[in-house]
Amino acid sequence: MNTLVNPTPSKQKIRRAYVPKTALAKSVRFINEMMEVALTDGRIIGVPVIWFPILHEATPEQREKYEIGGGGVSLHWEEIDEDLSIASLLAGGDVQSA
Repeated sequence: MNTLVNPTPSKQKIRRAYVPKTALAKSVRFINEMMEVALTDGRIIGVPVIWFPILHEATPEQREKYEIGGGGVSLHWEEIDEDLSIASLLAGGDVQSA
């Protein structure tokens, strides 16, 4: 005969992994031919600058003059009239094939 014994529940709180619900930009930097976008959740998105012809042709000074819009959902370069969404950066190469 099997007797099941219910162990007393542990009083330790279960810690869950952090799962970001929204990707928001915190900063942008350019290193060689890559653009790196730091997100508020700690991730860094790296994409080739050549994917964005206007940014690729811009001077380093023009690239540094960006604004983060919508609380972090978009990037804007006023001087060169370029706009990128964080969602499109996360989509990666799929954006290029559309």
